[in-house]
Amino acid sequence: MKRKLVTILGPTATGKTKVAVALAQRLDGEIVSADSRQLYRRMDIGTGKDLDDYTVEGGQQIKYHLLDCVEPGIEYNVFRYQQAAKKALADIEARNRQPILCGGSGMYIEALLSGYKLFPVPENPDLRTQWETQSDEALIAQLEKMRVLHNHTDSCERTRLLRALEIEHYYQQHPELEAAAKPVPSIVFGLHGDRNIIRSRITQRLHARLAQGMIEEVQQLMNNSVNPNQLIRYGLEYKFITLYLQGQISYELMVQRLNVAIHQFSKRQMTWFRKMERAGCQIHWLDIALSTEEILQKILSRIDKQ
Repeated sequence: MKRKLVTILGPTATGKTKVAVALAQRLDGEIVSADSRQLYRRMDIGTGKDLDDYTVEGGQQIKYHLLDCVEPGIEYNVFRYQQAAKKALADIEARNRQPILCGGSGMYIEALLSGYKLFPVPENPDLRTQWETQSDEALIAQLEKMRVLHNHTDSCERTRLLRALEIEHYYQQHPELEAAAKPVPSIVFGLHGDRNIIRSRITQRLHARLAQGMIEEVQQLMNNSVNPNQLIRYGLEYKFITLYLQGQISYELMVQRLNVAIHQFSKRQMTWFRKMERAGCQIHWLDIALSTEEILQKILSRIDKQ
């Protein structure tokens, strides 16, 4: 019997991995990561990969997917993640294990659960030539016949309008893509808590990771020919530590700016999750003040009611 996906999401420093691992142990499950940076090999401390958390009592290893699967410096995007995650879920389901999605990258999670259409669509010069002589109103009418316009971002300017038409026409010519972008049903749990608690956790964790060798990790990546500009694009820890190693900022300023940036990132994560709720995604929120076992029991109780 196909098991419904369980999703554990939340902002950084809320203990998502520990909860997901405890749940996987209880339900004979496997974890699919939804973290845009934990995909990369040798980026462990800075991404909070915490691989030791996947080993539970008795030495049992909880199987995980989409961690350590891409070399640093290689470009990855939401489309690649969506397809890789669906493949991982199919693999888990084929072995009759419980799939558990866990992470804080809201766009990755929403792309999978909501079924974003992210296939690369080539330009179609012939169609664009046909549309050149048509008015915006006529083109908008065509687009409305293809799909419901929930907002007007695709019709507010002609360039976006033509591209939207081009994409929808491509999908109509390739109906198999619709199936590939099918939403994934899931019961979704979110971890949240008092902002002061999360702020304290973020700051404490930052100093702990610096003591664990986070700067040395970034230096090693640079020594292994990972482009510093790419590390900066990964943001947060990799951005500010790279700037420090390049001599552009002092150690004290690096720590200060990084701490602020992680707090801001946490707020942006919650903003994304709230946006998902407004779009119709039901998230069952759980307070991080509870113990892992208490959180686990609430999750199991909710799953039993499904």
